[in-house]
Amino acid sequence: MTGGDGVLPLAVTMGEPAGIGGEILLKAWVSRREAGLPVFLAIDDPGRLQDLAARIGLDVPVRAIGSAGEAAALFGRALPVLPLALAAPVEPGRPDPANGSAVIESIDRAVALVRTGEASAVVTNPIQKSALYAAGFRHPGHTEYLAHLAGLSEEPVMMLAAADLRVVPVTIHIALREVADRLTVGAIVHAGRVTAAGMRRDFGIAQPRLAVAALNPHAGENGSMGREEIEIIGPAVAALRAEGIDAAGPSPSDTLFHPAARARYDAVLCMYHDQALIPLKTVEFETGVNVTLGLPFVRTSPDHGTALDIAGTGRASASSLIAAMTTAADMAHARLSPEG
Repeated sequence: MTGGDGVLPLAVTMGEPAGIGGEILLKAWVSRREAGLPVFLAIDDPGRLQDLAARIGLDVPVRAIGSAGEAAALFGRALPVLPLALAAPVEPGRPDPANGSAVIESIDRAVALVRTGEASAVVTNPIQKSALYAAGFRHPGHTEYLAHLAGLSEEPVMMLAAADLRVVPVTIHIALREVADRLTVGAIVHAGRVTAAGMRRDFGIAQPRLAVAALNPHAGENGSMGREEIEIIGPAVAALRAEGIDAAGPSPSDTLFHPAARARYDAVLCMYHDQALIPLKTVEFETGVNVTLGLPFVRTSPDHGTALDIAGTGRASASSLIAAMTTAADMAHARLSPEG
């Protein structure tokens, strides 16, 4: 999946045009050979990307294409872009809600390309949700919008993945004080089912091993420091095991992420956002990847935001986007394998 005519490219979305998405996209193309990247195309404004390349001193020929099928033959000598016009000029670091419709359309078109078999996977650049909300966007974020586009009846699951660690938060963007009230046996079981299925289909792991983190210190100390492990997490682990899923826990999270522990599982179900993201970003800050499990198509994203404070300065690292592209290509290949 790395070159030649007929290769299905990755479809990379615009993301917030005032953020670092364009810069890391350009840098990824510059690093394409060194990083061994698959063919990719951008759904973006070619003029914006060309101006940005000049601004930050990158020699990137940007070429508009008429269809995804043109990307592979062009990729070695220019960045292929399916043109998408912006409504307003872009000022780095200053999102304009007027461009929100283009950001959303870029996502729509990327998903459509994958679903019609013209692209292999969707790689999304970071969005600025406040700007999209001002433009009328009514979804909490990328994941929920992608689920809407896919017509899913069940929620997909967010996984953060790195070379040495994969984590899945059961509850995500809520206040810490709300976590215990939001945790249910059903929520944990759903996350475990989708994760196990995703590990088999998207990562080629035939018998995935799931570790399940406790919520409370010392896994609740038999109820003396909370009963969530006894009443919620333990029963969820038992339910997963009854379905044939290799799940173990609840395990104290302070002993779950060191190297020897990581060798004993393929992914961890975590009970809240920071329980998952702190170890992931400690282990692999530069190359973490956001993966959406449970979609009918492959979607990955860099594990960082729009970084408005450094947009347009040339200082942004493309490492996470490069990892997201590599992961997307590997996942797409796994889905095509006989076992996928």
